[in-house]
Amino acid sequence: MSSAATTADHERKVLDAVPTGLFIGGQWRASGNGATTKVEDPATGEVLKEVADATPEDGMDALAAAHAAQPGIAAMAPRERSEILRRAYDLLHERIDDLALLMTLEMGKPFAEAKGEVVYASEFLRWFSEEAVRIDGGYQVAPNGQTRFLTIRQPVGVCVFVTPWNFPLAMGTRKIAPAIAAGCASIIKPAPQTPLTMLAFAQVLSDAGLPDGVLNVITATDAGGVMEPIIRDGRARKISFTGSTPVGKKLLEQAADKVLRASLELGGNASFVVLDDADVDAAIEGAMVAKMRNMGEACTAANRFYVQRGVVEEFSRKLAERMGALKVGRGTEEGVNVGPLIDRKGLDKVVDLVADAVANGASVTVGGKAQDGPGYFYPPTVLTDVPADSRLNHEEIFGPVAPITVVDSEQEALDAANATEFGLVNYVYTRDLNRALRIAENLESGMIGLNTGLVSNPAAPFGGVKESGLGREGGNVGIDEFLETKYVAIGFSG
Repeated sequence: MSSAATTADHERKVLDAVPTGLFIGGQWRASGNGATTKVEDPATGEVLKEVADATPEDGMDALAAAHAAQPGIAAMAPRERSEILRRAYDLLHERIDDLALLMTLEMGKPFAEAKGEVVYASEFLRWFSEEAVRIDGGYQVAPNGQTRFLTIRQPVGVCVFVTPWNFPLAMGTRKIAPAIAAGCASIIKPAPQTPLTMLAFAQVLSDAGLPDGVLNVITATDAGGVMEPIIRDGRARKISFTGSTPVGKKLLEQAADKVLRASLELGGNASFVVLDDADVDAAIEGAMVAKMRNMGEACTAANRFYVQRGVVEEFSRKLAERMGALKVGRGTEEGVNVGPLIDRKGLDKVVDLVADAVANGASVTVGGKAQDGPGYFYPPTVLTDVPADSRLNHEEIFGPVAPITVVDSEQEALDAANATEFGLVNYVYTRDLNRALRIAENLESGMIGLNTGLVSNPAAPFGGVKESGLGREGGNVGIDEFLETKYVAIGFSG
């Protein structure tokens, strides 16, 4: 299937194939009280499907299933774990069209972009299938020569995952793949807005031969009520969360009760710095990726544009031209570049942030007004002369809005970029190598896009500093989050 428009019959067929229950211990089942929750199409407001709404007791059943499966997956040969992940990788590519359509229906992103996410998500499976057989240890002679040190890497144990709605497949595989590679069973709770993609992926892993109970999926609207008992129980040994900073802080407090290892990928407030020696056309290409990937609903999205005065007019004009040419619509329609925002709350936030900026002196170059009609659509928008103290420069937008603030120097741009409690990613465009290295070394973020608008890559360590999180996902270090190091001292008489 291409990115051409889909038929209602085909959409229904794909939806009907998705399981709607909780996936616990390798079995699909209803919630304990029979409750369900509705999944909405953000482009139309219509209900796509109803899925089970887990109770706290269901959550504890999932924990028991994962705990029971943990010894088996830990003892499984690394090559066998690797082959399961590789088979899942192949199955994602075999089912890419249906998975992409499912994602478009429940999340809103254009079909072509959804296919791109399936490919991206699958790469975590391939990457960690290769890492599974490279878990190392060590043997060392003590400095005094009288003892030998043996180090062993072992799985951390049962993991708890909570994933967001904006990348419903990739945020799951980024956690599940290294867990399986390391030998950890897990429980995952997808976002209530987009559970269908994860339920479909659970079936993929089952079809790939993952033993029962190694992955358990619970869909729940009462996230706190269901997840907190699991976290505080003690049988789980790690939590990995992707989402907002306030929720991440609450989960970190809960994890402290049993001293769970925590990986947190939290909010972002990425700056996009264009210095006066930049290749403006290259910066425009990078800005379109950094801003408009996923309709701007990404923690890595460029949130604040700081452009040096010498190039701000050219950059603003060209960005407005590109943004204004994008087609907005339902992601299943031909030629659509920009789908709806996820829900009414997300749309209202964007509307409020733009209104605040305009009220404080910003000018709307293109866009700036929510569309009428069904769905949660907001047009690609460029604002110029945005005051430095505007809410747009301090709050995560999560929408297709590019606010441009003029700066007069490299230092002013650097200071502005660092003036946030977040530190996930920043983007910088300059043709001067010394300048690039200087500003990169002084930016307070875990990742930097230097003359590129895309930093996400399964082979690279993803994560932030300050209030953007703890730990790293992906890359050579990604599997370390799921392993404990055990040291064995060996007496030696020589």
